[in-house]
Amino acid sequence: MKFPIQHLFNRATWLKFHLYLALTVGFLFALMGVTGSISVYREELDVLLNPELVIEEPQGDYQSLDKIMASVQAAHPNRYGSWTLEMPRSPHGMITAWFDKPTETYFELYAPLMVSVNPYTAEVVASRFWGQTVTTWLLDLHTQLRLDRFGWNAVGILGLLLMVSIGSGLYLWWPGISGVLQGFAALVPDRLAAYASSEAIAEPAPGRFSAYTPSLAIKIRHKAGMMQLVFDLHRIIGLLSAAVLLLLAFTGFHLSYPSVLETLVGSSGMAHGETGPNIISTGIPNDHPTSLSAAEFIARGPFRRAELRRVTTPIGDTGVYRINLRQDSEINQRHPFTTVWVDRWSGQIKEVRDPTTFTRGENFMTWIWPMHTGEAFGATGRLLWFFAGMSLFVLYISGLLRWLYRRGKVQDRELNFAVMRPLFYRLQKMIYRTGLMIIRLTGLLLQKAKHYAPHVIKKWTMLLRWIRSMINRQKRIG
Repeated sequence: MKFPIQHLFNRATWLKFHLYLALTVGFLFALMGVTGSISVYREELDVLLNPELVIEEPQGDYQSLDKIMASVQAAHPNRYGSWTLEMPRSPHGMITAWFDKPTETYFELYAPLMVSVNPYTAEVVASRFWGQTVTTWLLDLHTQLRLDRFGWNAVGILGLLLMVSIGSGLYLWWPGISGVLQGFAALVPDRLAAYASSEAIAEPAPGRFSAYTPSLAIKIRHKAGMMQLVFDLHRIIGLLSAAVLLLLAFTGFHLSYPSVLETLVGSSGMAHGETGPNIISTGIPNDHPTSLSAAEFIARGPFRRAELRRVTTPIGDTGVYRINLRQDSEINQRHPFTTVWVDRWSGQIKEVRDPTTFTRGENFMTWIWPMHTGEAFGATGRLLWFFAGMSLFVLYISGLLRWLYRRGKVQDRELNFAVMRPLFYRLQKMIYRTGLMIIRLTGLLLQKAKHYAPHVIKKWTMLLRWIRSMINRQKRIG
């Protein structure tokens, strides 16, 4: 018995699929949203919980990198290996020294030692392990569900499922052009309202989405009872947050499985956390190795106006300094890609990675992390990302209440919004303005996508040809 293809486009089928997906993994979606929203302001929250990490009155210049590194090694004399000094992004911030694999957390997927150092005095203020502070624990929960590699892969799969859930939700919401315009009639000026109520679009297409009137697609019926209000809010919040959530789910999946996108765009070694090629020193060990400050000075030669972000010390006699800088043209604020490798014995530049010479595919890869965190769009983008993440929790709770009501587990109640009517009208205007902001942001993203689309399509075509050739090869072998 063949399954009719028409059932795949049946609204009832997608409604069940949307429901079962929410009931099975909806809680994990909500968990990802809440922890991701909090992690958007992870640094600010960490400072709020640990006020000793704030320098109230910065005075003078920073101490030299060598003196700061000496203070870190004096505080942790038995930790041998490479250290990375991360520079603060504010005059009130601390330098963070990272030690990747301490013995205390060696077998965990990612749990480095974080040493906070006052850059003005070279004093070690705090030493903490990743995953043992509130903010890093929440970020681990967001990125790997506190389940190491298995959780990391599971979060990537959740990103794919979230994209499917959002797509099915948009399909269930879509009332047609006429329904959208009729719904906006209550929020937009009189001219558009008159156009929306004209004979040309007043009647919806026959047989389309008979479950509700198209004109109610973007209205909030606050007088129809609590359950109806919950359902309307579920649709409106889902609509307003859909574009951002799709982007977050897409970038989240590729942060878990970077090789997929690298194959499509024709790049390698561009995933978040990648440090670049393994450069080996060819100099002869001597009694006068290049200091940290000297290595930084040498690295600034090709990039005189760049901002210093990280300095990684060498490992053993064959190790080299890795200096990470940020050019003004880079979208990444905290993890830029400009890198210079300096030989510790000869002081020569061994390798340079300059983002201005990246291919289109490599440039596209540099956007994944800042788009996922919202830093690519500044303070406004981070705030919008925060609300988008929280919307997943609201969508889960509202959808669950609706399901429980349909099963008779929750009773409906009347609501009196007479005293809150002015606030409700202001909320409607806020929703309208937020919608316009999302439309503008979507236009910006579409422009970027249009720029990189030909390259991605070309790589995708090559990948499909390779898969087809492998299938034909297996057939011939069979």
